[in-house]
Formats: sequence, C-alpha cells, structure tokens
Amino acid sequence: MSTVLLLEDEESIRSFIVVNLLREGFQVIEAASGSEALQSLQEHPEINLALLDVKVPAPNGFEVCKYIRQNNERMGIIFLTAKVQEKDKILGLTLGADDYISKPFSPGELMARIHSLLRRVELKTPTTNSSRLIRSGPFELDMEGREVKKNGLLLEVTPTELALLRMFMDHEGVPLSRDSLLDNVWGKDYYGDPKMVDVNIRRLRQKIEKDPSKPIFIQTVWGFGYKWTDPSL
Repeated sequence: MSTVLLLEDEESIRSFIVVNLLREGFQVIEAASGSEALQSLQEHPEINLALLDVKVPAPNGFEVCKYIRQNNERMGIIFLTAKVQEKDKILGLTLGADDYISKPFSPGELMARIHSLLRRVELKTPTTNSSRLIRSGPFELDMEGREVKKNGLLLEVTPTELALLRMFMDHEGVPLSRDSLLDNVWGKDYYGDPKMVDVNIRRLRQKIEKDPSKPIFIQTVWGFGYKWTDPSL
C-alpha cells in the first residue's frame, strides 16, 4: 500500500483529495504548511509519493520539494498548481518534481496521474528479467536495485529519470519521438504537458553529461525527439 503526503493549506481542497485517495486505498498523511510537511517526512519514512501545493505557509512547496530531493531521489512528487502559474510549473519540474496537475482537476485525472507516477516509482522489469543489468558505454542500470552507475559511481536519479534512461538504453541508437517517450514513460493515459519530456531530459543531462550544453549520450533529433548514443561504439 502506498503512502501519500498531501501538502495543501486550503481545507476544502485537502478534504476533497483525501476522500479520493482513501477511496483508492492509499494511506494519507496531511499537512497544511511546509513545516508540517517537513516534520511528517522525518517521522514517516514510508512515504513514497508527495502531492505539494506551491503557495502554502512557509516553507513553500518549492522548498519542501528541494528538501525531498536532497534526501530522497526515489520519492514521487506531483505539484498542484493554478493554471496561470506557468513559471511555477517549470520551476517545480526543474527542482525535481515528476509531474504537475493544474487546479481545478477531476478525481479521475488526479488518480490517473498518481497511478502513472507510481508505476515509475515502483519500476520493475518482467519477473524473468528482474535481476538483469542494462549496460551502455560507461552506464549500468540495475533494474532490481533501481540504481544507475556511471563509471562505477552511483548517480542519484528520480523515478522519472530512471524510466527515461531505461527507455533510451533499451533503444540505443533509435530516435524516439516525444510522443513515444510520453506514452512509454508517463503512460498512454497521461494527458499532461508534453514539455514534461524536455524538462526532464534537461535535468537528466545535468546529471549524466560532462557538458550538458553539448550532450553526447542523449542527443536531440531536431523536430522529432531524442536518441541515446554510445560514443564508444
């Protein structure tokens, strides 16, 4: 059973979300301020997904997101934002969030986003291949341990970044469209912003490329998408 941290200071919205989460079988830990959220994160290590409103009593949702990513790259994070807060959406993704959903939203949309993210948080290969390693150039993906290493050194990646790497390395040298990446990483039932792909790839390049402005592993295929390349071949 998944445990969700819900940071939302508007009681009516928080209650609406809690009812729907409980109906889906989630355990829910509520927080009305950033300080309550930070305390809950310290007291409940079982939390594996966070829903964060941006504008809450200090510290705000961005600060809570930064705290999570400094201490836990594997936790799923979804921001709850107003439709007009475009800059907030991009900033949230840059800080390490996996997704955002604009208010107002329907229960169905919220649950679809949550389940899509949980599939990445709990990323697994089929049973027969659950222990296999995926190697490409200096990289090694341990799909059982959900770890990524470059030249033997462990990299801290989010669930979404891990899913992207797996998709790329399983299709080495093959151009992948943004739509294909959305379908395979975020899920065919995902109806969010396609910019999710570009923001997450920029963030991933910061972690794996020597010079992110001149990437050699994740190359841009202009007007189409991206391609994974092993320069040693």
